[in-house]
Amino acid sequence: MSWIDIILMAIGLAMDCCAVSAVQGLNQHAWHPRALLMALIFGLFHMGMPIIGYGAGLLFVDFVRTYAPWIALALLGFLGCKMIWESIHEHEEEKHANWKVSNLLLLAIATSIDVLSTGLIFVPYSLQTLIPAVLAIGSITALFSLGGYLVGVYVGKLKLNMEIIGGLVLIGLGIKICIEGVCL
Repeated sequence: MSWIDIILMAIGLAMDCCAVSAVQGLNQHAWHPRALLMALIFGLFHMGMPIIGYGAGLLFVDFVRTYAPWIALALLGFLGCKMIWESIHEHEEEKHANWKVSNLLLLAIATSIDVLSTGLIFVPYSLQTLIPAVLAIGSITALFSLGGYLVGVYVGKLKLNMEIIGGLVLIGLGIKICIEGVCL
C-alpha cells in the first residue's frame, strides 16, 4: 500500500467529520475553543477504529459489514433530529449544548464506526504499514474537522438559523453512510 493510497483513503474517511464539523460551526459566529477538542476527538477516534478493526481481523468482518451502516444511521439520525428539535425549541442556555463532550463523543462514534472496517484492509500488511496509516488518518481527520468547522463559522456569520439545515445534513450523512454500507 503506497503513501498516496493511504493519504487518499484518509481524506475520504475524513469527509464525514469535515461535514459534521461544518454543521457545528454553523451555529457559531466566531472561533470556539471547543473546536480543537472536537478535532482531537474525531482524530483520535479515526486513529483508534482502524486499530480495533485490525485487531479483530477477519473474525468480525461480517458483523462490521452488516451493522456499521445501521449504527451510523441511528446515531447521526438521532443527533440530526435532536439538532432540529433544539433549533425549534431552543432556549439561550441550551445554545451550546452540542459542545458537550458526550455529544462530541457520539458524533465521533457515528462518524468513525465505518472506519472500523478499514482496519481489516491492513490485516495482510505488517504493523509497519498500519501505524503510519493510522497516524495519517487521525491527523488528516483532525485537520479536515478544523477546516470544516471554520467554513461552518463563516457561513454561520450570515446569521441565519442553520440548525435545521445542519440537522438535515447529519440525517442525510447517516442515510448516505447506511446506503453505501448496505449497497456496496
